[in-house]
Amino acid sequence: MPERKLEFMRRAIELARHATNSGSGGPFGCVIVKDGVVVAEGFNQVRLTRDPTAHGEMVGLRAAASKLGTADLSGCEIYNISIPCPMCLAALYWAKIDKVYYCCLPADADAIGFDNVTIARHLQQPIENQPIKSERIEELYDEALAAYRASIVSPPT
Repeated sequence: MPERKLEFMRRAIELARHATNSGSGGPFGCVIVKDGVVVAEGFNQVRLTRDPTAHGEMVGLRAAASKLGTADLSGCEIYNISIPCPMCLAALYWAKIDKVYYCCLPADADAIGFDNVTIARHLQQPIENQPIKSERIEELYDEALAAYRASIVSPPT
């Protein structure tokens, strides 16, 4: 299996190079594998789509969920060129990805101009101390809570 891990990671690196060389986005690529079989791939498409969420992992997760017919990607592993940014890491939790394989660290992304480290620091602060200003509207709390309570308890698959 170690050879397969290297094969999957080399493909993620190849996808990262493609993202940069094609001008579609930053140097980020991923491969999503289930039971030793590639189910989806993704590469950064932020510049191409002008979608700030079109990171390689997000593109890969959307493709995997579509192919497998479920948002629950339990049993899947992701081979990613780097430790995922905070947004992508949260998405991996929502998707129930079992394992992340990576090469580069957040400091490596930071060194080439990506804000992973800064964003992670901001998210560690209480919401009222974060750079994006937030304000609670307490007058509608009961209505909002009722919407929560009326929802399905488990997320859709």
